[in-house]
Amino acid sequence: MILTVTPNPSLDRTYELPGLTRGAVLRATADRVDPGGKGVNVSRAVAAAGHRTVAVAPLGGPEGALLARLLGEHGIEAAGVQIAGSTRVNVTLVEPDGTLTKVNAAGPEITRAEAGRLLDTVRARSAGADWIACCGSLPRGLSPQWYAELVARSHGAGVRIALDTSGAALVAALRERPDVIKPNTQELAEAVGRPLTTVGDALKAAQELRELGARAVLASLGAVGQLLVESSGAHFAGAQVDAVRSDVGAGDASLAGFLSAGGTGPGALASAVAHGAAAVQLPGSAMPTPADLDLSAVVTTADIPVDLALPVPAP
Repeated sequence: MILTVTPNPSLDRTYELPGLTRGAVLRATADRVDPGGKGVNVSRAVAAAGHRTVAVAPLGGPEGALLARLLGEHGIEAAGVQIAGSTRVNVTLVEPDGTLTKVNAAGPEITRAEAGRLLDTVRARSAGADWIACCGSLPRGLSPQWYAELVARSHGAGVRIALDTSGAALVAALRERPDVIKPNTQELAEAVGRPLTTVGDALKAAQELRELGARAVLASLGAVGQLLVESSGAHFAGAQVDAVRSDVGAGDASLAGFLSAGGTGPGALASAVAHGAAAVQLPGSAMPTPADLDLSAVVTTADIPVDLALPVPAP
């Protein structure tokens, strides 16, 4: 079982448009609403693969009630913590060429008592979990040290932790030695404080984060592929994608594929890439099913292409 923790969940509404024109009245060609937030997306991908998952998240207002209902419709057990504020609603606009315009709401402020109930819920539901995936930004009211406390508590319960966050929250959690962290290129660059322009730069940055405490680093490097750096060594994997429909939630699908395949080694890396490649070819933040996956298209190697340029140099 994979337990996910999403401190700032959302309802994700996606509109597909024939074109995006400022100041105009636009008619969508398709629209959908999905339960969202990075940890929720991981749970959705795990459930789509036929595995058991429990999603811990603060839920508030009618938006929170709808999110809980949608989770149930996806086969996910929602371990909701009731809060006074309302769950946020995010909007994504998709153009025919795959260009995305996103509007992410800030989300509610979490009180000290609500933050404590979140931690208590994770502890209560962690029995029997193979992994706890802690994902996403921290809402107002939670300090950057909140994830560090969650990692420490989870390790105390003997459960492995995957952490997908950024900035001060990521740096603070490294001292508690999360079992795997999953930054993208920009988050990796931010953590080490310098631009990254090649896969070799990303490799060095990942090694530095391991020295700071991460036991393994699974780095998403955009269209070029993904990099896994762990105690046994480093591996790189990629897959050709002919057309990108939406990359919303693709990184979360990758993390789900990685953890579902054991969370270590080149096999898990290949599963991560296959899940991510499948996700970008689906509408909105839809998560891939086993029928969408093509592991044969994934190329995995221990010969890291250090000179390969990253798609967009991270600041």
